[in-house]
Order: sequence, then structure tokens, then C-alpha cells
Amino acid sequence: MLKLAPGRRAARPHESRFRSHAHILIIVQNLPVPLDRRVWLECQALRDAGYAVSVICPKGPGDPSFDVIDDVRIHKYRPAPQVDGAKGFLLEFVYSWLRTAWLSWTIWRDRPFDVIQACNPPDTYWALAKLWKSRGVGFVFDQHDLNPELYLSRFGQPKTSNGKLQYWGLRWLEQMTYRTADRVISTNESYRSVAIRRGRRWAEDVVVVRSGPDTRRMRPVAPAEPVEPGRPQSLVYLGIMGPQDGVDVVLDVMDELVHRRGRTTVRATLMGFGDCFDELRSRATELGLDDVVTFTGRADLEMIAEHLSAADVGLCPDLKSPLNDVSTMNKTMEYMAYALPSVAFDLTETRVSGGDTVLYVPSGDVQAFADEVERLLDDDTLRRRLGDAARKRVVEHLDWRTQVPGYVGVFDGLTGRVGRVAVPESAKDPARAASGGEADVSERATLLDEGALRETTALLGTGDVFDTASLLGTAAQLDKPARVEQSELVDEAVDRGGRRHLQLGASQGPDDSALQRSSA
Repeated sequence: MLKLAPGRRAARPHESRFRSHAHILIIVQNLPVPLDRRVWLECQALRDAGYAVSVICPKGPGDPSFDVIDDVRIHKYRPAPQVDGAKGFLLEFVYSWLRTAWLSWTIWRDRPFDVIQACNPPDTYWALAKLWKSRGVGFVFDQHDLNPELYLSRFGQPKTSNGKLQYWGLRWLEQMTYRTADRVISTNESYRSVAIRRGRRWAEDVVVVRSGPDTRRMRPVAPAEPVEPGRPQSLVYLGIMGPQDGVDVVLDVMDELVHRRGRTTVRATLMGFGDCFDELRSRATELGLDDVVTFTGRADLEMIAEHLSAADVGLCPDLKSPLNDVSTMNKTMEYMAYALPSVAFDLTETRVSGGDTVLYVPSGDVQAFADEVERLLDDDTLRRRLGDAARKRVVEHLDWRTQVPGYVGVFDGLTGRVGRVAVPESAKDPARAASGGEADVSERATLLDEGALRETTALLGTGDVFDTASLLGTAAQLDKPARVEQSELVDEAVDRGGRRHLQLGASQGPDDSALQRSSA
């Protein structure tokens, strides 16, 4: 059993800032940090709000056991050995839980923490939270996935005794996590309704914090080399490659376009990794697509920016399932951040994210999916219009900065602090209320001084104005002068399809902090 008595040692001089703030411990098992983009944005938000932040997570390839990145202290353990089947899952959960428990004790001895945030999957860290609650530590459940729905999406309704046991085991673990948590963070309104209804939580204890991109960093960039005429048209997929992600649909669409419709100049780039990676590569070979489909494996932020900025169409092949229909797909918003038009199967939460800036087709209809991809490839004007509208929507309604006050407020409430995070009025509209049309001039004005406001007001009638904090201001979108903050210098270029590409002059952050789960 863990010994929770706090051991202390003298603080080193460089640790004084860390020790002078309320301390939050974030636990994540699914991905390393900062590779998990949502968790890394949460770490930065807490740090900027004045909290000390520690993280426990598994190691990625070549990762050290301990690192400090941007004042966030990251403790990592070697991942569990690979074992197939149910025994493998059990081994991974038990092993990771024990390693996390030991590291939490190590961190406590160095500096006690005030709140634990556990990010699922899995729903097992409520038990660790119960141990620490005896020390007065709060517990926040950041629910990234609905694990019972994940089971149903992969295996269907259980019919055997063993299957029913596994499914109800997942329901029980989820229920215990809901019951133990002081606050629940949901990634969208669908997840929030599950927490309230199935988790029997009071509505005021469940907060929606969407996994929006930071559009100051995730933004179109100019190509490293001039784009030559006649270059191949490019499709792109970004995300995890698991059984529930439908990446095989991308190969079916490419097979249709190249071998049946004769579009031999189309290329597809698949960025990501997962359980189906090797199977997908074999499938591409079977379909004769090796010359037109590229698998990159893990992708850092630089690679993502390069490919999403250069691509013509983004692909969202997630099929309708109990999980996918209510999950927010990060890939959709990331395509939008790079002004990339996309095609998706018609899912409830994908429509919430994409609005009318995405082309939707019935789930599983590969022919219709290929039709819409082809439509975008053949229509430069449509591609440009949807890309600009997508960028505008994600900046105004889905940007991570609009989520920060709600997220930090959860911890301010638990630690008794007064929140100090300000948010522009233009950023307060929730995604479900976003109409996709022009925002009110007065709402845009909060990020502009009076001179810039006059310029913006005069230009609103042309329809493509973005707030200056996102750096897609009036100068970039309308080729007319507008004022941005001096520290945010940009260079403008126009690619072969007419989409404006801007290269941010500031640092891009950690090199390995980009790719994350495709569903929140």
C-alpha cells in the first residue's frame, strides 16, 4: 500500500517559482506529453494562470524519465510491455496504475499537490484519487472518451458472458470515476449530457472544455519552395489509426479515384499511428496504391503545418458509431485551422465543429465521399471559399483561447482562488451557438484599439474579416491595411489554389508536441 506521508527536502533556488504556487498534478496514460495536444494546452493554460504543473505520463520513443518544458515538470515511465488480448489490456492498466501511483508519491514528497486531474482512457485513476483525497487533494476528471461507447463501437452489443462482463466493467469504472470526481470536464455537450444523465452529476459540476486548436500556432504557412504548375493534387489524413477511426475508407476512396475514375495525379498523405498502422500499409499495397499513398508515422507540428498547408482536401473518414457520433474530432478543427476544406461522414458533433464549412456525406457511402472529394478538387472557388470560412469559424468560435477561462475556472474554484484569465467578448460564443455568419462589430472590437476598429468596421461588408489576435486580420484576408500586435509579425503568400498562407514569426514551441488522438 502507498505510504502517503509527505517527505520534504530543501528547495533549490531555481525551484522557488514552482513551490510558491498552487500545484496541479495531471495524469494521462493514453499518450506522452507534450505529444497529447489537448493536455499540453491545458498545462500551458494552468501555468499562465499562475499554477505549478506536474504531469505523469508514459514515455515516447527516446523520451527521458524527467523533463521540464516551459516550466511544466513531466515525469514519465516506460510503457507496459505489449501483450495481445484482454490480458494485455489488464496488464497495461495495472502496470500503468502502479507506476503512476509511485510517481505521484514521489512528486508529493517533493512538493504536495492540491488537485489531481486524470485524463481518460482508462477510467481507473479514481482509485488513486480516493487515496489522495484523504490528504485533502481535489479530483478533476477530464473525460476524453466514453469508454463504454468505445467498446460498443469496436465490438458491438455484447452477447457472450465474457463480453457482457467487460462492458459492464467499463460502465462500473466510468461510474466510479464520475462519483469520485469533484468536477467533471467534458469535451462537448454530448459528453456533458452523458455525465449528467448516466453519471448522475449536478449540471453545475460538469464543464465543457472543447479541444480547440490554438490558431495562433496552428495556421497556414507558406511553402518552403515555390509550387510548380501541374503538381499532383493532394489529400491528407491526420490522426490516430485505430479500428474505430475508419482510415481504411481513405484507401477505398483513393482506389476509387485512381483506379476507377482515372485521377492518376491525386496523392494522399496519412499522418499518424495506431493499432491499424501496419494493416493499413499492407492494404495499400494490396490495392496497388503504394505510389500514390504515403504513410508518415508520427508527425510533429512542423510536419503537420507543412502538409495541411499544402493539401487540397482534408479527409474525415470516421464512420457513424456510438462513440464517433458524439465525439469531437480534433482532425476536423485542425483542418479548419489551416484553412483546409474537408469531407466528412455526417456525425452529430462533427457538424457542431464544422458547421457549413465541411462537406458531409452519409456514413459509409464511399462513392459519395469520393464524389465530394472530386468536387473540391475540380472547383478552386469552392475550395477557397470553404477553406476561408473554416478558418474564420475555428478562430472565432473554436479556438482554444475561448476555452481557457472555463478550464482554469475549474481549478480556481477547487483551490479557492479568484480567476484571473480574461477572454475577449468575441470569443465567448459556444460552438453550438455559432451560426457561421458575421459576428457583431462590437464583439470584434474588444481586441482592437479605436483606429483598428474603424478600419475593421469599414471592411466588414466584404465578409472575410478575422480577429487580429488570430493573425488572420483584415490585411491578410482583404489585402488592405490593418494593425496587429507588433510581436506577431507575419509574411503572406498565396498558394496555387488561392488560400492565403501565413508564416508565424514567433517560436512554434516543443518540436514533438503536435499529433494527438483524433477524437477528444
